[in-house]
Amino acid sequence: MASSSISGLASGLDTASIIDQLMQLEAVPQTKLSTQKTTENAVITSLRALNTDAALLTSKAAALAKPSTWQTLQGTTTGTGVSVAVTDKATASSFSFTVDRLATTHQLGFASAAGLTDVVAGSSIKITGSDGVVHDVATGGGTLQELVTAINGSTADTGVKATAVRVADGSYRLIAESAKTGVASAFTLTKGDGTDLLGGAAVRAGADAQISLGLGITATSTTNTFTDIAPGVSVTLAANATVGGTGTVTVAQNPSSIAASISSLVDQLNSMFTNIDASTAGKTSTTAAGVLSGESTARTLRDQLLRTVFGDSTTSMATYGIQTDRYGKISFDSATFTKAYTADPAGVAAKFTTGATPETDGWVARVATVAKNASDTTTGTLASAITGHTSNVDRLTKSIEDWDGRLALRRTSLERQYTSLETALSNLQAQSSWLSGQIASLPSYS
Repeated sequence: MASSSISGLASGLDTASIIDQLMQLEAVPQTKLSTQKTTENAVITSLRALNTDAALLTSKAAALAKPSTWQTLQGTTTGTGVSVAVTDKATASSFSFTVDRLATTHQLGFASAAGLTDVVAGSSIKITGSDGVVHDVATGGGTLQELVTAINGSTADTGVKATAVRVADGSYRLIAESAKTGVASAFTLTKGDGTDLLGGAAVRAGADAQISLGLGITATSTTNTFTDIAPGVSVTLAANATVGGTGTVTVAQNPSSIAASISSLVDQLNSMFTNIDASTAGKTSTTAAGVLSGESTARTLRDQLLRTVFGDSTTSMATYGIQTDRYGKISFDSATFTKAYTADPAGVAAKFTTGATPETDGWVARVATVAKNASDTTTGTLASAITGHTSNVDRLTKSIEDWDGRLALRRTSLERQYTSLETALSNLQAQSSWLSGQIASLPSYS
């Protein structure tokens, strides 16, 4: 427990201020520790920001390093309501076609009208598919509304759905339709005993979509999508496609998306280089040192990322538009890349993507590897550096707390010393006053 001091009552000295000034001198080592802790925390913050940048770089580079990402064949079409999709199995190709017909559902329109609450069937109906499978569907009381509800409740099993269409006040006609399109969607709908329902039905037969490709060659599909009409190429007819209309499908290389991705990766790398350069810069006559000026991990990461450009000793990446400049940054020439890729897509892709072994990895794959080795949350070099500096902060925090105790004891000691000084001076002053009084009371002799 700290003792209180009596500030200058006897001596006239401002002992409280003297003690505060002495304590400032005593606290110099603790102040230095606090400054070191602030510096360490700034380093940790900067390293964490760099680690985040490296993790983002890892993600982007890893995606771009996948060979599948380099599927740059693009399909284009002419003709109304026609679209094309391509996969990595596609090859450059082109063909023309004529739309003969669109795929349609099988539909039944029943002749007799009835009210929604009129009984139109027995307790069940039969739905027979084109495969000959008969489904008995319970209809409850057999009213038109119950019939529609029962059919729609069985769609997952029967493949049939129904609607009651109002044709006059209180009068409805039943339309039943297959859930899928195509010839195979045909079905019949009768009463449970097999007799006609609602006076029988007019039929619009389901049809497969068909296109003609010339020379008597036709293609059909139960839907309006012609899957793999050529290897890796699928054509879809929309509802607004014109029957009798013509179109052309062209599949060709389009490296622009890959070039844009590479350009974005280069920009991200150069942004990291700029940040690292600023944070690791040394002190000059006009500027302070960067927060990571004493941290080799950041400089090492920069050097490793820059050296990825030279990882393949057999070929210069300049051939594919990737070079380093005199400022230690990476430049990308989109035109050079596009020219090389158009001439040899597979060969150029291999210079960028993941190879069979790490030794055969392309440039982007090498970037991903370096960035991952730095940013991995458990084994990354940046994580290790952050852990080391965090340990330093913990140690400094403990030392600062220990100094708090030592300084408190020192203040108590000083307060006791100066309190004793004031007490002693007060006693001496009291004695002096007493002696002066005694001397003054002595008789005087002439």
